Amino acid sequence: MTENNKTSTPQFSTAEYSDKSAEATCKACGQKISGEYYRVNGAPCCADCTRRLQEQLPQDSHQAFVRGLVFGVGAAVIGFILYVVFALTTGLVIGYVSLAVGYLVGKAIVMGSHGVGGRRYQVAAVLLTYMAVSLAAVPIAISVHMKHKSAQEQAQASDDAAGSAAATAGAAAPKPAPAPAAKMGFARALGLLTVLGLASPLLALSDPMHGVIGLIILLVGIRIAWQLTAARPLDISGPVANPAPAAAQ
Repeated sequence: MTENNKTSTPQFSTAEYSDKSAEATCKACGQKISGEYYRVNGAPCCADCTRRLQEQLPQDSHQAFVRGLVFGVGAAVIGFILYVVFALTTGLVIGYVSLAVGYLVGKAIVMGSHGVGGRRYQVAAVLLTYMAVSLAAVPIAISVHMKHKSAQEQAQASDDAAGSAAATAGAAAPKPAPAPAAKMGFARALGLLTVLGLASPLLALSDPMHGVIGLIILLVGIRIAWQLTAARPLDISGPVANPAPAAAQ
């Protein structure tokens, strides 16, 4: 056997590694890793990038939660207005708007907390999304009631005019004026409207077809807000030894 054939034959008795298989690449900086490295959420990462990621990881605090809650309330108000304006402008009450409300609330909480998430952020997002969507039913119902009342008053005015003309012609006795209705206090009325608004997704089940569909869409919007505000911890394992390529023999 010649010298050239001897050197080109793989040596099965000696482990051989190529540079490509022996070296890992950092997912963060894209550089080859020599020596020990870490796994961040399953991806290889060099020690410097791992330390940098740990330092940049947003920390939960009371201030972060309050900031996220304030942003979330603002987004809930915007979503509430969006829902009401859309319904009153188009005359359509479409539950798909609740998807946009859930997205707005979730994104706003994440923005306000500077990326911090967790269970209490998720609970806040769920409550704000539900309140914004359910309470939108109150001004919508009031608008519908006012339009209906206006139409009734116009019809009553026409009936009264016709009745007055008939009474004048027939000298009929005037009808007694109806007794004034008892008035409800503002605080009580506001509380009653709030309770009815919060219960509106369940009250809508009286119409099973539209009520169930609307409730399902609302739950999807709530799920969007829940997922957006979930915690995103770094799963760091290591250090892991990066084997060096064996010396050629």
